[in-house]
Amino acid sequence: MNIRVAIVEDDGPVRENLARLISESVGFECVATFGSGEEALAQWPRRCPDVLLMDINLPGISGVECVRRLKSMEPDLHVVMLTVYDDSDRIFQALQMGASGYLLKRSTAAEILGAIEEVHRGGAPMSSYIARKVVQSFRQDGQPETSPENLSARERDVLDYVARGFANKEIADALGLRTETVRGYLKTIYAKLHVRSRTEAAMKYRR
Repeated sequence: MNIRVAIVEDDGPVRENLARLISESVGFECVATFGSGEEALAQWPRRCPDVLLMDINLPGISGVECVRRLKSMEPDLHVVMLTVYDDSDRIFQALQMGASGYLLKRSTAAEILGAIEEVHRGGAPMSSYIARKVVQSFRQDGQPETSPENLSARERDVLDYVARGFANKEIADALGLRTETVRGYLKTIYAKLHVRSRTEAAMKYRR
């Protein structure tokens, strides 16, 4: 089954090149492209893509804000931020809003496709520096939170597979569940742990 990818990028040639790369690569399908965050929010496809490539530096609604709104609509959406340079502050903000990783726009075709596959499997493509900032943020977060011990036994089973990098279908196969059931468990887990993404959930599980 192809990985369904959507793109939000205001630079027309960059957007077209990304769409062409994805459409012409085996195992991938470009299902939507948008030139702005406003356009993405207004015209979001009824069938949610698996992965979204999101430009971090958009006019109007920022890439970070667009991620926040889309993740509230589609909690299971995997978001990879696109940036011209390693802008650690904005990348970190996007990860806090639910993005799963980021890519530099100068990345090679193989690196882009590899990152899409990685995030679709439940991974988080990012530099070690950004990953350390994410971990430090969770350690310093003073908000009361629910620990994984307060999850149900089945929710802990699902979270254990998430933390090991399993995709939803792989979790479903391992636990004898339907993929839709796994998605339902993930939504409950996110709500209980006060997180927005698989990366955050896995980080809390490993602490």
